Amino acid sequence: MRAVISRTEALNPFINAFSETLFEQALTAARSAEAMYREGGNVPVLLGVPVAAKEKHAIRGRTLSQGLVAHQEAIANVSHPVIERIQRAGGIIHARTTTPEYSCATVTHSPLWGVTRNPWNTRYSPGGSSGGSAAAVAAGFSTLATASDIAGSTRLPASFTGTVGFKAPYGRIPGLAPLSADHYRGDGPLGRTVADTALLATVMSGRDDGDHASLAVQLTLPASYERVTGMRIALCLRLGDYRISPDIERNTRAVADALRQAGAVVEEIELPWRSQEIIETMFTHFGYLLGPAMADETAGAEDLLAPYTRRFMADARAAAARHRYLDGIRSESRLQAQLSAAMTGFDALLCPASAVPALEADGSYLEGIELDGVPLEHYWQAHMTAPFNIANRCPVLAVPSGMADCGIPTGVQIVGHPFDDVTVFRIGAAVEQLLPWSARHPD
Repeated sequence: MRAVISRTEALNPFINAFSETLFEQALTAARSAEAMYREGGNVPVLLGVPVAAKEKHAIRGRTLSQGLVAHQEAIANVSHPVIERIQRAGGIIHARTTTPEYSCATVTHSPLWGVTRNPWNTRYSPGGSSGGSAAAVAAGFSTLATASDIAGSTRLPASFTGTVGFKAPYGRIPGLAPLSADHYRGDGPLGRTVADTALLATVMSGRDDGDHASLAVQLTLPASYERVTGMRIALCLRLGDYRISPDIERNTRAVADALRQAGAVVEEIELPWRSQEIIETMFTHFGYLLGPAMADETAGAEDLLAPYTRRFMADARAAAARHRYLDGIRSESRLQAQLSAAMTGFDALLCPASAVPALEADGSYLEGIELDGVPLEHYWQAHMTAPFNIANRCPVLAVPSGMADCGIPTGVQIVGHPFDDVTVFRIGAAVEQLLPWSARHPD
């Protein structure tokens, strides 16, 4: 713990991964953990392990602002289930991590906390919205971190920072009401390795009385996996019509080639998806749930919001005005059926996480984004994660795929059939062995 704190104090001023540090409490807990180890016997699985908590994961009695200036004095009256489970398992919450306002952007900066930067190259963002968590793990400020994902907020930061992030199937890891009822959402783990991430996923999962959608079956991920020989994996580079950067394609193909050499059958497929339909479907959903919740909680303080927050709320409101909730559900069902058909006969699907290799740390991209000189109509066309929140019973593991030409990591998504978590971790473990990344660190 002292080493983690020392590294954080030396380097976090350049990264800004934490919204709050809890170092004194953490050192006290670490001394208690040390004493338990000395006593011997069975100990909790995370005993003494530093875990950074995404600020939105409430800790009872501490502030819960979600990055909003107007809420900076708000105090949580309950702890989030994932916080309670980490603490019961012996993990030590030593810091809380930055997010964009309301976790509604794919970069991590806010008027309240400032700009969070990528440890690999501080010009760039660690992604969002779990950017502080990913930056902390990548920089060595924490062994593990909590994250959340409603459209890619775990997988994008993992991919931009060379870490591992897991979007669990909806219901696997419990949340807090009322937005725990949102079937796009999910809380999950970030780690440096597949095994570390699997351990935290196991700790987080299982039934919680406060979350009606949480699954009774306790997830238990193995410590080791069979080889991928004979597994059938679908490779889909563009998920329909997404335009992708050449270095993203190169690194994704490198992962596919490595899996082939390990004995897996990897076949390239196409999906009939259109990115504009996916964005419209996503914002229709947000227009009936998250958007109104944000509007309620920020009423009277709209002038304090970041421009990207106002844009998110406006896009959600406009989509809901164009479409009924039923229209959105129909579109979701169509996209889910197309994914199911494409994955028939395969154990998993492999695709990029982001179409672009990097985002500027202080960028907002409200006017869209360019990909290799070609303007995209909406910044969400630069990210390939949202389809799997629409198909949110599918587990998705994001693992590193290589380095972008700009000098930061890239990542792929391993998408499983509904609730088949073990398969995505099995393939992820193989990728980690074939293309090792754990010894590679930012300067």
